[in-house]
Amino acid sequence: MKKTSTDNSRRKFLKTTGSTIVGSSLAFNVLASNQAKHHFNADTLKVGLIGCGGRGTGAANQAMNSDPNVVLTAMADVFEDRMETSYNALMEENPEKMKVSPDNKFMGFDGYKKVIESDVDVIILATPPSFRPAHLEACIDAGKHVFFEKPVAVDAPGIRRVIATAKKAKEKNLGFMSGFCWRYDYPKRETYNRILDGAIGDIHTVYTTYNTGALWWKETKPSWGKLKKELRNWLYYNWLSGDHIMEQAVHSIDLMSWAMGDKLPILATGTGGRQSRTEEKFGNVYDHFSIIYEYPNGDKGFHICRQQKGCSRAYHIEAFGDKGRANMDVFSKHEIKGNKSWEWEKEHSKKDKNNMYQTEHDELFASIREGKPINDGIRAANSTMLALWGRMVAYTGESLTWEQALNSEEVLGPKIDEYNWDLDWKMAEVAKPGISKFA
Repeated sequence: MKKTSTDNSRRKFLKTTGSTIVGSSLAFNVLASNQAKHHFNADTLKVGLIGCGGRGTGAANQAMNSDPNVVLTAMADVFEDRMETSYNALMEENPEKMKVSPDNKFMGFDGYKKVIESDVDVIILATPPSFRPAHLEACIDAGKHVFFEKPVAVDAPGIRRVIATAKKAKEKNLGFMSGFCWRYDYPKRETYNRILDGAIGDIHTVYTTYNTGALWWKETKPSWGKLKKELRNWLYYNWLSGDHIMEQAVHSIDLMSWAMGDKLPILATGTGGRQSRTEEKFGNVYDHFSIIYEYPNGDKGFHICRQQKGCSRAYHIEAFGDKGRANMDVFSKHEIKGNKSWEWEKEHSKKDKNNMYQTEHDELFASIREGKPINDGIRAANSTMLALWGRMVAYTGESLTWEQALNSEEVLGPKIDEYNWDLDWKMAEVAKPGISKFA
């Protein structure tokens, strides 16, 4: 039967996050074909989705495919079109496990509360990161397992709140998994296992990049209020996204931290600004950053990221040790050179490559079934804080210690219960290094 434009738009929606969904449709179909028809019983895990954009939709599908007895029963968003597009895409991909009744489609800023109250077991959080600390806290207080996208917050008070919530989740034996997806990529795991096992000796330098082109921007309507316009283009407002070093490049910074054994630096300095993305429609975020992290013994981490149209791209990590180096293009190359030279691509075929997004959910739901739920909340908060720290030093032009950055009292956005369509939150001016002050 010929595909309609509606069918095509649903497929497109499931792929709006680029590599997030690439290959996953095939994985979904393989899983579905290998599973018996779904039967409900007392062991069914019910999932709620809060934030129905492309990433949330993909995560919900992956959750349903992680276990034969998982269903989606509730959804929440502030935009009805996003809700319906997500619902229709998920219904097309996984109709047997889509059990969201009309009464369990919750609209509005308080929709997250209604999902929590709807008798779900596991909640997926995929809203803009400004909402994350309050949503996480509410989920754990209610005794729900959580999968949450990165980053975990946009400011230091939010980071501290998430650290406290992660500890509470551990006490309650609740799943608390972040979307730092490269930690679930099989080539990365094998490469990092070798690095941390001494394949390149003691690491003294790590270099990472996340250089991309321009990202999407959605046309706004004159009839929309200020908040709706900003939420539709939330990437470009640091009080909603944290800026692109946090919202996107945090993946590379997490890879840096992983190579360093997740130990924390003691000092950061750096720079950044906006050169090509200067129009008012791009809010108050930068389009490039360059950060240096210094570790207690003098080791260094270097990170460069940009979102600039027409420029070369790089998504790369190199780790240098006293016995060799590791070189990774995050999508296609994983090699170690030195006394223990090795290359993942020479030992494995493409069929050995996994869909890391699916693996996240496979392992989360398996851990819940085993009664030993995964909790990587503090690590996720630390990686987010590294990116936030980088933003702080770039915005101010100051060198800052970890303690200074983590204990900052700067709050970028309103409290969760203050959100409404009439909210007129004043966006901070574009930061100017040497003029903007550290708070």
